[in-house]
Amino acid sequence: RIGVSCLLWRSTGPCSGPRQRPAVLGLALLLGLLLLLAGAVPRRWAAPPRGARRDERYLSRAEELTATDTEDSALNYGVVVDCGSSGSRVFVYFWPPHNGNPHDLLDIKQMRDRSSRPVVKKIKPGISVTAAAPEQATPYLRPLLRFAAAHVPAQKHKETPLYILCTAGMRLLPEKQQAAILEDLVRNVPLEFDFLFSKSHAEVISGKQEGVYAWIGINFVLGRFDHEDEEDAVVTVALGDQGKSLIRKRTVGILDMGGASLQIAYEVPDSGAISSPQQEEAAKSLLAEFNLGCDVQHTGHVYRVYVNTFLGYGGNFARQRYEELVLNQTFVHNRLHSQEIGLSPKMPFLDPCLPVGLEDTVTRGSQTLYVRGRGDWQACAKLLQPLLAGSNSSQDSLVGAYKAPIDFSNSEFYGFSEFFYCTEDVLRLGGQYSAPTFTSAAQEYCSQRWEVLTQRFRGGLYSAHADQHRLKYQCFKSAWMYQVLHEGFQFPLDYPSLRTAQLVYDREVQWTLGAILYKTRFLPLRDLRQESIRQAHASWLRLSFVYNHYLFFACILVVALAIVLYLLRLRRIHRRQLRLAQHTLLWLDKVVVPLSQGNVP
Repeated sequence: RIGVSCLLWRSTGPCSGPRQRPAVLGLALLLGLLLLLAGAVPRRWAAPPRGARRDERYLSRAEELTATDTEDSALNYGVVVDCGSSGSRVFVYFWPPHNGNPHDLLDIKQMRDRSSRPVVKKIKPGISVTAAAPEQATPYLRPLLRFAAAHVPAQKHKETPLYILCTAGMRLLPEKQQAAILEDLVRNVPLEFDFLFSKSHAEVISGKQEGVYAWIGINFVLGRFDHEDEEDAVVTVALGDQGKSLIRKRTVGILDMGGASLQIAYEVPDSGAISSPQQEEAAKSLLAEFNLGCDVQHTGHVYRVYVNTFLGYGGNFARQRYEELVLNQTFVHNRLHSQEIGLSPKMPFLDPCLPVGLEDTVTRGSQTLYVRGRGDWQACAKLLQPLLAGSNSSQDSLVGAYKAPIDFSNSEFYGFSEFFYCTEDVLRLGGQYSAPTFTSAAQEYCSQRWEVLTQRFRGGLYSAHADQHRLKYQCFKSAWMYQVLHEGFQFPLDYPSLRTAQLVYDREVQWTLGAILYKTRFLPLRDLRQESIRQAHASWLRLSFVYNHYLFFACILVVALAIVLYLLRLRRIHRRQLRLAQHTLLWLDKVVVPLSQGNVP
């Protein structure tokens, strides 16, 4: 009590002496230590439940369609220029800081302007027009780069990576001209723009790379790289030669048929057995194995993807090959049988791949073949079978090409471009694909007279994207798509997991999204290093004595006991001083006072 009063009241008296001041100071130190221990216990923060984390991600899909908040200084940006054969496009992407989980990828989204429109710009023609004057490459791309620079916040330019990736148009140029164009870009772009850009950021990518990037982009948007989610559709993946395997969410394969080429890409969970050295060599060139994760030690994002591009197997090019086949066969038949089929409108060649009654001509050089549609879909499909083997040595055979095995009982595919147009524009069957339903609808369409089809078209019964070209060649293209799918790639007729689509979650997915995901896969290491430092500090705290509750309370007990003992000692000292003071007063009463009385006169 005396010690406490000495702390509260700096008064004179017993506690103001030289012996009590160290005691008061010691008591103050003990109380300060007690308060320090009480305030040093760190708070425990609960991690958000996994369900809440999934909800946030699915919620963000809707937020992707809103304008990007450029005022948020935490956002990062990236720019990708797609230099194609017919033109070049620039895409601007953004992403928030990495969440610190080494198993998660960056959450990259396409940037949207204040009107919520995607930040993308296209110019024509392709960059290959600068082949004769490579010094014009930078001026050629200047409008696209200025467009991107205007949308990315100025303070972010120096940390925004820029990737200039060239595809088919540049691949057709000699390597010397390719190198000259890329050299001009690497030398001059940094002089005008502050983007993070180096020699490795400008390249001509192969068809295989383009296919891999497209596969990455589609699966990323579909959420197939989020392995922590509960998902029924899973697959067992063999990890190389390690003899290990893991179970993770099943990815989707993609089928893409353009006007000139056909492409397929899908994951190969198990490399399987190679039956011949030729197949082994083909597998090396068609299989791509890569790690999308930021840490090469983590195998959760290691993927083995089969990618193949078949030139000449696109819808329009296949039609040209078919017309050449028909023209040659008809003329040979005429010579052998002395007939004049197709040489005049009165005796046309009856084409099973055109609607009934449609009249057309096929011209190759000086030869002209007159044709009239007879709308026999089955005969058309049969007539197209030889085209699957290719028409010359420069074209890969779709039938004979090496294809990595597909587990049709546990797989899923998306069909884009012509696969979607063929099923949706006229037949209105886009979405889940059913071979019997598609075949029936295609046969019914082909059997209709051309006048009926044009009348339906004018009545608005077909998709707004359908045009006269679609009406004219729909019968052929539906038969070609069917043959490619079921004869070329050997998809079973009862395969239930093919979906044709143009948009994914109401937006078009470009291969450039997959490219920036792959190119920036190591960027999370910066955030992970900072997180590891914080975790190391937290683990040190956990190992310290203040994190052990039992030891902590023992320390409090010891300190409290020390304070009590110290107060008792102060009390004994105070009582001893009181007794000494009483003895002194008694002595004064008995000795000093009588002496003073004896001296009185």
